[in-house]
Amino acid sequence: MPRRPTDTSQYNFWMRLVSVATLFFATAASAQDPAQLVAEAKQRWAESPHGPMLERILPPTFEPKQLPAPKSRGARLLVQYCVQCHNLPNPAMHHAAKWPAIFERMVVRMRGKGNMGELMHEMMAGVQAPTDEQAGVLLAYLRRNAQKPIDPKKYPELFSAEGKSFKLACEQCHVLPDPMRHTASEWPLVVARMEKNMEWMNRVVGNHHPPDEPQLKVEEINAFLVKRARKG
Repeated sequence: MPRRPTDTSQYNFWMRLVSVATLFFATAASAQDPAQLVAEAKQRWAESPHGPMLERILPPTFEPKQLPAPKSRGARLLVQYCVQCHNLPNPAMHHAAKWPAIFERMVVRMRGKGNMGELMHEMMAGVQAPTDEQAGVLLAYLRRNAQKPIDPKKYPELFSAEGKSFKLACEQCHVLPDPMRHTASEWPLVVARMEKNMEWMNRVVGNHHPPDEPQLKVEEINAFLVKRARKG
């Protein structure tokens, strides 16, 4: 006769079963098409009275296909969890040292705790939080692909007219990026996206440009970056 399982063994069996089920559903969600996940999130926002606030948190100019290593697990987790509550973040929004505190605040909210935690569950019923293991993978991905700050000692041209235009524009939102981050053909596209982001932010917060506000000189910004861009 087989030995009858004790209460402890039964408990352990059910816990293993729950763990397997959790892993299955997490894997299934991460395997979803990124565009589908984004579309589902936008649909939830459209049905929520808080949707407009969520959609304004980040600009809508960055797409899953633009992510570094878009098929990597880190990229898939970024789409899976981050688009639940706002538009897709670009890992280069922040430098590596800044991401941990921001990421931890987001995870706490997804778990229904901390600042805006309860409101987050009210706004977006069904928000899922990453497991500790997933959170580690996701944070590592963000830090690995974070903005790499420029070393001023390597670029004395920062004090030229082109360099000052570059500083004026980029320092408003993040650390100054190293020109070697992109190639000469990539930089104008990146600068154009940043310009759209700035226009979007001004529209969201209702800013009006004062007459004496310095005007961004996109040609000078591109000239500074392109000349010092990564080769190939």
